[in-house]
Amino acid sequence: MEYSVERFDAMQFADEQIEELFSEGFPPFITADPVAEVYIERVFECFGKYHIALVDAREDKPMASGWGVPIRWTGEVTDLPSGYTDTLRRAIRESDTNIQPNTLVICAGIVNPTFANKGVAGELILALKELASASNLSHVIVPLRPTLKHRYPLTPIETYSQWVRPDGLPLDPWLRTHIRLGGSIIAMAPHSQTMTGTVEQWEQWAEMKFPSTGHYVIPDGLNTLYIDRDRDVGTYTEPNIWVRH
Repeated sequence: MEYSVERFDAMQFADEQIEELFSEGFPPFITADPVAEVYIERVFECFGKYHIALVDAREDKPMASGWGVPIRWTGEVTDLPSGYTDTLRRAIRESDTNIQPNTLVICAGIVNPTFANKGVAGELILALKELASASNLSHVIVPLRPTLKHRYPLTPIETYSQWVRPDGLPLDPWLRTHIRLGGSIIAMAPHSQTMTGTVEQWEQWAEMKFPSTGHYVIPDGLNTLYIDRDRDVGTYTEPNIWVRH
């Protein structure tokens, strides 16, 4: 498999290809985090060099893409951000106050379905780890979104993270890939992101009807959605798993 590792600001193909890749790989409600939305534009402005793609050398199209942000971390679990959203907020605040980072937090990674099950996910993780090393960042951590958790939305993330196959490796494929490459679970992030929207918006995102107030299992949700019809709001809190490389 021949590919090159391209920095986001140096890519020869259109940025729209990367946007399409991420939009197809995540559920439509993933961008409904109002706090993350405050920071995300500045994140890509400030930390574009930590956004990379693996590019098919033959067709010059993205095989996979991933990105992260730098923070200062003591190495202690107690100093971890609370999850994805808090990581973005911390990275921007530390950048604004000139705090020297020592850690790359991998915030997202996605593989083009054309290249699924060909080892590309592992190559993407290795490329991001190499990027951290080249940037003099001594730690690499991930608030990992487990890919099969949506099949078990009623199971606590702590329980799900402990499920293993007969060979002892994690049941979850994305978590398993990280563990195979030297990662280890260090903590849970049960409130990594909180997404909100009107009842109508959630009905569009989930392609479901929510006739009454209560908890609902939704497509691609790692947790349940709570609908409050009196307030016309739906709230969904996404759990992640902290992995350290």
